[in-house]
Amino acid sequence: MEWRKYYLDMILVPLAFLITAGYHAKLWHKTRTEPFSTTIGINARARRLWVPTMLKDIEKKNILVAQSLRNLIMGSTLMATTSILLSAGLAAVISSTYSVKKPLDDVVYGAHSEFMVALKYLTLLTIFLFSFICHSQSIRFLNQLSILICTPQDAMSLVTPKYLTDILEKGTILNTVGNRIFYSAIPLMLWIFGPVLVLLCSIAMLLVFYNLDFVCGSGKAKMVLNDKSDNV
Repeated sequence: MEWRKYYLDMILVPLAFLITAGYHAKLWHKTRTEPFSTTIGINARARRLWVPTMLKDIEKKNILVAQSLRNLIMGSTLMATTSILLSAGLAAVISSTYSVKKPLDDVVYGAHSEFMVALKYLTLLTIFLFSFICHSQSIRFLNQLSILICTPQDAMSLVTPKYLTDILEKGTILNTVGNRIFYSAIPLMLWIFGPVLVLLCSIAMLLVFYNLDFVCGSGKAKMVLNDKSDNV
């Protein structure tokens, strides 16, 4: 039957998506409830301390602030450029005659009809475009911050440290989301060779992410950051 050609793709690829989504849902919950148990929560807390610290002596630290924000903008620019270049390449492949699938007929597990090949490339194109949007918006917020952080601070100013911190948070969160969306395209690129590799690559990436996202000794980190916030 025709559907049997698609059953591996219909089972393994959505399963890989669900595993990835479940991991990031757990990471989001941990970051919200126990922020000092994840690197994202610790970094967010440190950024909220960074802005008031820089504002205390901005005349002496303006070069440090400019360099720090420039590094963030350069990272987002690199990822945005990579995403849009990959999107352009995929768009060119989609508009072709799908002749690229013919050499792969003997090595691909699962369906590899013209419809399935188009679906794979369209999925990758969509993911890269979303990653580009996140990074471009991150650049927008960081550029705003680089200008506003050097404005005079007075009692009537609307540019408060809290406002600047919120802008920094939006820029860095969009950068993180854009990176995670970009990384999620790596297993899907292997979908060209079959759905089995999608599931295996997704599991391998989540094991790497777990070691990078969750930290030990969260109680010690919390105590150190709380001590710093008391001194600010």
